[in-house]
Amino acid sequence: MTVKPMLHYNHSASDLNIMATKSSHNYTEASIQSLDWREHIRLRPGMYIGKLGDGSSRDDGIYVLLKEVIDNSIDEFTMGYGKKIVVEINDGKVSVRDYGRGIPLGKVIDCVSKINTGGKYDSSAFQKSVGLNGVGTKAVNALSDFFRVQSFRDGKTVVGEFEKGVQKLHQKEKPTQEPNGTLIEFIPDASVFKRFRFDMEYAERMMQNYAYLNVGLTLILNGKEFRSENGLIDLLKSHITEEPIYPIIHLKDKDIEIAFTHTTSYGEDYYSFVNGQHTTQGGTHLAAFREAIVKTAREFYKKEFDPGDVRESIEAAISIRIQEPVFESQTKTKLGSQNTYPEGPSLRNWINDFVKKELDNFLHKHPQTAEAWLKKIQQSEKERKEIAGIKKLANERAKKANLHNKKLRDCRIHFNSKHQDRLDSTLFITEGDSASGSITIARDVNTQAVFSLRGKPLNCFGLTKKVVYENEEFNLLVNAIGIEDGMEELRYNRIVISTDADVDGMHIRLLLLTFFLQFFPELVKAGHVYILQTPLFRVRNKKETIYCYSEQERINAIGKLGPKPEITRFKGLGEISPNEFKNFIGEEIRLENVSVEGESSVQQLLNYYMGKNTPERQDHIIRELRLEEELEPEEAEQ
Repeated sequence: MTVKPMLHYNHSASDLNIMATKSSHNYTEASIQSLDWREHIRLRPGMYIGKLGDGSSRDDGIYVLLKEVIDNSIDEFTMGYGKKIVVEINDGKVSVRDYGRGIPLGKVIDCVSKINTGGKYDSSAFQKSVGLNGVGTKAVNALSDFFRVQSFRDGKTVVGEFEKGVQKLHQKEKPTQEPNGTLIEFIPDASVFKRFRFDMEYAERMMQNYAYLNVGLTLILNGKEFRSENGLIDLLKSHITEEPIYPIIHLKDKDIEIAFTHTTSYGEDYYSFVNGQHTTQGGTHLAAFREAIVKTAREFYKKEFDPGDVRESIEAAISIRIQEPVFESQTKTKLGSQNTYPEGPSLRNWINDFVKKELDNFLHKHPQTAEAWLKKIQQSEKERKEIAGIKKLANERAKKANLHNKKLRDCRIHFNSKHQDRLDSTLFITEGDSASGSITIARDVNTQAVFSLRGKPLNCFGLTKKVVYENEEFNLLVNAIGIEDGMEELRYNRIVISTDADVDGMHIRLLLLTFFLQFFPELVKAGHVYILQTPLFRVRNKKETIYCYSEQERINAIGKLGPKPEITRFKGLGEISPNEFKNFIGEEIRLENVSVEGESSVQQLLNYYMGKNTPERQDHIIRELRLEEELEPEEAEQ
């Protein structure tokens, strides 16, 4: 579900006068409202959990609810209590059981239903915790159809139950044989999270990250165990899809851990954490780390390398723990700048000093690693200089011809605010005038933009990054997305490939995925690339219309609507009218997130699907065709 932000566009003087007149007539004492904690959270959920969504994106609100509950259990482990957390997710219901100290029994209800109530204001009870505002579980409570909390403490237990934040049960102290700890169960409110579902792939990735950051902790999700013995080294090994140029460098101290290496892929890929919180938008700590490795490399190799050459193709992870971290929002995805560690030096200086000392020592002790990194820097420098002239000419040519504006129909969220929160911004990449025209008319102009391709893009597999600037289509696309100089300037949260569900459409989809994976793999790895699912059939009678995304859905719709309904087969996006398109790119949008999983590297995948016509790929196609032929008789019987 897409949450519409407040609009930020200029009004004319006459508009402002009308608005002022209306406001003066309607603004009275009755306009002033005082909301209790529950009402405020439900009225402004985005303030507390960011984007709502339906669970198809890893930054959707239901995962924030899950995280808020697990974070409390992680904090117990960090303080030395409880080495196991058990999570169950079934049919939309979540259960989290930890074996920490348990909430003090007299405060169980208050801790989940009174804002600014919690144990984390007491730094002696919770040091270096991620949740300090006493809001997290209250937001989960207020945004759940059902919420249950139970604390086990020293042979006694207390239970509280709520519906949408309203207390329904407070079971007083009873004896129990259960070990100490806390159990929280909740079902997200279906009226807030429309058509939601938990993607277990995202949930498992969350558990794995928790394990990497908390060596010695065991997390169990639906019976599957997650544990790490080597911290960030294990994290990088699980995410790296190319062969590292040198063994992973691992630097660690009391409150900081860093791991990084370089690969043969393009871009920079970072995983940053503060007190166990995955800061997906980075912040002060990540900026300091990126700055520190450049400084250290320059001093060690005694050459003023370009920062981009030092960091090109880096795969890195950084985790820090500090007291009372300052985040830029309640969702804690970006660390603010007003942080110190320990008493005295700034966070930036602390990280710089640590990296300079430890990395310099490491490079002196491991000359082979130092030599491999130097060769990588020199290679990046050479390639950058080769394409510098091409890049400059391409950008100037695009600017003069004003081609960018002709191909991109931007959304209003970007017109007046360069740094506007992009959580709700989407770019649809389409092919052909008819398809782009339908989406352009049907889209939400405030948050949805459209980029129109001209024909099939180039197959860039095996080519160097020069093609990004030599090819007009790719150059304009990169400028539109804002990834030319890294992820910091990314303009859209979701990059949606929107092509026809036919052979040509599938080919264009593969060509675009090849482009992103070849030159901007971090865009895919960070979960920003999606495939738009549009209906294959429209089945309707005089009373009802059902859109079907598969043959099975079409069969089900015919059974529901009765004999002889009207059936339309959509052959392309251009055949769907703008009025109908609104149904498919609004609240009910169906998106498939593109991710790279498994043991195969990105280059291996691209070589298999986009390289020369190998016997292996021919065998794969033949197997799939045989399987499809075997399934067709069964579908016909249904």
